Amino acid sequence: MMTLIRRIVIVEDDPHDLELTIAALAQNRLANEVVALRDGVEALDYLYQRGNHALRHGGDPAIVLLDLKLPKIDGLGVLRALKGDERMKHIPIVMLTSSREERDLIESYRLGVNAYVVKPVDFASFIDAVKQIGSFWAVINQVPPGPAAPGTYD
Repeated sequence: MMTLIRRIVIVEDDPHDLELTIAALAQNRLANEVVALRDGVEALDYLYQRGNHALRHGGDPAIVLLDLKLPKIDGLGVLRALKGDERMKHIPIVMLTSSREERDLIESYRLGVNAYVVKPVDFASFIDAVKQIGSFWAVINQVPPGPAAPGTYD
């Protein structure tokens, strides 16, 4: 069976957290391409292939790692748009956030988030958490057949 390697999309506006997340995924030696996006509008433009991302190759990511506090459209707005759209709701979304607010957790699950992970403050714990998320969603988790990004086959 041929398996398509899908992209990992990170939506994070904090350059330090973005760098740590990418470094943690790299430690896993995942073959997935990582796409970094800085705000909610750019995330939706990328996923819907519009604006500056209109010409990108098609296909859905293996996972979207989504920060809650983003400029332009926050993480809940992105989550609401994607999970409310029949064409997009199957894409796994993990809220990767510093928010420990119960209302954020509850609202994220109400809107259909697949997982909610609070960013650990400790560097080693943060790296470990992201590595586990990447391994599970990009390698272990099975997705239904459907649109996928062009990429490497096994």
